Amino acid sequence: MHHLRAVPCSPLPGRLTEGPVWDPRRQELLWVDIPEGLVHRAALTPRENLPEAAQGEGLPGAAPGEGLPDLAPVGTLRFDRPVGAVLPCASGALLAAAGTSVLHLAEGRPVTEAVECAAPVLPDDGLPRRMNDAAVDPAGRLLAGTMAYDESPGAGALYRLDGDGLVTLLGSVTISNGLGWSPDGTRLYYADSPTGRVDVFAYDTETGALTDRRPFAVLDRGVPDGLTVDSEGRVWVAVWGGGEVLAFEADGTLHARVEVPASHVTSCAFAGPGLDVLVVTTASVGLDEERLRAEPDAGRLFVCRPGATGLPNTPYADH
Repeated sequence: MHHLRAVPCSPLPGRLTEGPVWDPRRQELLWVDIPEGLVHRAALTPRENLPEAAQGEGLPGAAPGEGLPDLAPVGTLRFDRPVGAVLPCASGALLAAAGTSVLHLAEGRPVTEAVECAAPVLPDDGLPRRMNDAAVDPAGRLLAGTMAYDESPGAGALYRLDGDGLVTLLGSVTISNGLGWSPDGTRLYYADSPTGRVDVFAYDTETGALTDRRPFAVLDRGVPDGLTVDSEGRVWVAVWGGGEVLAFEADGTLHARVEVPASHVTSCAFAGPGLDVLVVTTASVGLDEERLRAEPDAGRLFVCRPGATGLPNTPYADH
């Protein structure tokens, strides 16, 4: 089992940074700060003074500190509601899972011109909800989940959005989180965080249907948050409350552990022209003053080069 450590990047800490995604069209990283309603963009840039914490070990291509980039902020969009995820579209637009809707923002347009393209019919139970993690499947469909603000058990769901509209895929979800597909698209990895495990489904790439749900990996501490899949089929899982990213082989055995100097690790994604830089997002919410003093970089983005490459992102098929 391989051990690595991630190093912090320049963008200022957020409250609940989440959903990193590489936009190859713009050669930029996108991510959100959920409660602040912010969508950030940054470019990978050379890093001059590499901290000692960058020492990676045990993986091919992970020589101590070799070639680790920094992130240079490019711009920020501010929405009037929490943003759970943002994803590139085939047209160059952005798709945002914001509030309880999915918004479409045409390329170069101000946030005030974002158009609602879908909104699930929510139960009339008085529980405030919001969209959480989202991802685009290999056929260009959106999968996006919800959760209750108070994390009421079973109050969330997982939805699919495509040209035919919005479909409920799973109900009785508590905190709908990480989504990622195997390299051939036939398996979907998914985390309902409070279960403490990542599940895997058989995925029909023609129809987007889910079948044969079963446990894939159970965590020994913390809970699974966002995840990504590399080109070899390994699943990289951010561990909220664990201060780490865990990588599992396709058979569920542990492949690598990436140490992150922040307790609440929220998500991860492969970035860069070669998709060989792992970007990790973290949060400062839920930490008391003592923990915040002990974790001054909580809420920042981190990077490491784990000796693996990610899968190219499929943009949402908006045309």
